[in-house]
Formats: sequence, structure tokens, C-alpha cells
Amino acid sequence: MANGTIGVAAMGGGAADTLATVEDLERRGIEAAWLTTGGAGLDALTLLGAAAVTTKRILLGTSIIPTWPRHPVAAVQQVQVLAQLAPGRFRFGVGPSHRPAMTQIFGADFDAPLTNLREYLTIAKTLLRDGSVRFEGEHYRTEATIPAPAPDVPVMASALRPNAYEVCGELADGAISWVSPAEYLRDVGLPALARGAARAGRDAPPLVAHVPVCVHDDADEARAAFRDQFGRYPTLPFYSRMLQTAGFTEAADGSWSDAMIASVMVAGDEEAVATRIRELFSWGIAEVLVSVVTAGTDAEHSRVRALSLVASLTP
Repeated sequence: MANGTIGVAAMGGGAADTLATVEDLERRGIEAAWLTTGGAGLDALTLLGAAAVTTKRILLGTSIIPTWPRHPVAAVQQVQVLAQLAPGRFRFGVGPSHRPAMTQIFGADFDAPLTNLREYLTIAKTLLRDGSVRFEGEHYRTEATIPAPAPDVPVMASALRPNAYEVCGELADGAISWVSPAEYLRDVGLPALARGAARAGRDAPPLVAHVPVCVHDDADEARAAFRDQFGRYPTLPFYSRMLQTAGFTEAADGSWSDAMIASVMVAGDEEAVATRIRELFSWGIAEVLVSVVTAGTDAEHSRVRALSLVASLTP
């Protein structure tokens, strides 16, 4: 068993496929299922609304939905549905996403993304907690009420670099990482989260480490699968700078070195992966969000092997 919550990223395929995946995770006894809204793809909140009525126990969450395309009050309209259909089971994760997608698809200015995130968190949290909000900022202006507050819905946010972790520590109910070196989370993310919380006079919220995981015996095949499935991230400026801050100056070339992959992906046989996940928890990471990396010639076998391990680590 592990010492924290372990969830699984359930994206993939069409709406029916995704819903079936969430239901399968619950049958396996896995604690949490997370969905991401990416680009102009399927909407995670809509999918989780369906999952809320076909599941009973599994935690549901967004990791993440982008802030720019969806006003925070519009998002709260949807969150209210999840709060009522899956009481105590839904976690609402938001974030600014990437400049290329937000500008090319939605025409967003992508100006001051952390200011945007601050205002978004403030509006969503206040409205869900108190049932009303009146706010005027640089990005958003609103005056709204809802009939039934949902203060038990955690409002979480993505975090990549120290300033984002500090914003999460100050305002959010948790931080969600992505493709970040494990030691960077320990040495940079967690301390920045604590600094932000201390500035706000509160305890640090949990860090959900969104981690690529490959349960596979051939290291070369695991690295090749990772490069195939995650190849673009060093080409994105925010991620490249984060990886360079973590000590990987080669990230400036826009590709994954073996050392970078070893720092980001948890890979190996069942014992090696379980040991590494337990180590993450020992550093103070509250939850590991597993993004399964399938390797080898049988992708389904690779996926099931990883899910079986996650289920075995669940209390």
C-alpha cells in the first residue's frame, strides 16, 4: 500500500470510451479519476457529469480545464451539477493552459496568466463557498448568486513554476503539477506552495503530482514510448524553462534527454514503480495522479499492468 491517494488520468477515445474507463477504474478499486480538457477536444466537466451518475465511490476531478475559454461563473454553473450528482466526490481543477492553444484556438490575449488565475480562483471559490460574489478585476467583472452553495468542492489549480505554486499556496485548495521532475516538485514546488500559504496565514494545501508512469521491463522501450507520447513538452516555452530551472539545460534544445525522462517518468517493474511512488509520498506529496504510458507491442497489456499496480497500492 501507498501512503497517499493515487488517481488515474482517464482520458482517451470518445465520450463512451472515457466513461467506460472511469467506470473500470472504480471497479478496480482505484481511488480517483481525473479528466483534462485539451484544445477543442471533449469537455471534461460534461463527461464527469455523466460519470457522476454511473459511479458511486470514485473521486472525480478536472486536471485541468483552461480558464480563458470559460468564465468562472459559467464554470461554477457546471460545477454545481457535479456537486449535486456526486456529493463529496468532485474536485475542480483549473489553469491557464498553454499560450499557443489559448491564442490560436480561442483568441485569448494570454496576458498576465497568473493574474488571470488569481481572479478565477477568487471568483469560483467565493461563489461556491458563500453562494454569492461581487468582483471587479483586470480580467473579470461579475456579480452573481447561486441557490445552493457548494463549499465542499475543492478548487485546485495547475502549477508549473514557483510563482504559480505560490499562488496555489495562497488561494487554491490544492496544486496540480504536470511533466515536472520529481526532485523539482520536492525542492521547488512544495517549498513555494508553503511560502504562498504562509503569506496568506494558512496551512499549505495538498500537491497532486501528475506523473507519467510506465510499468514495463524494457527501459529503452519505456523511454521510446514516453518520447512518442510526451514529445512536444520541451518545445513549449513554459515547460522548457521549468525543465531548465530543474537543472536540465539541454531542455533548451526542445527534446527529451534520457536524464530528463528519468526525472519525470516513473518507470520499471512493479516493485520499482511502487517504491518510487512511496518515495514521492514521503516527501509530502499528497496524491499521485498517474498518466499511464503504454510501452511495447501490446498497449492494452501495458495499460492493464499499470492499472493493476495502482489498484494494488490502494488502501
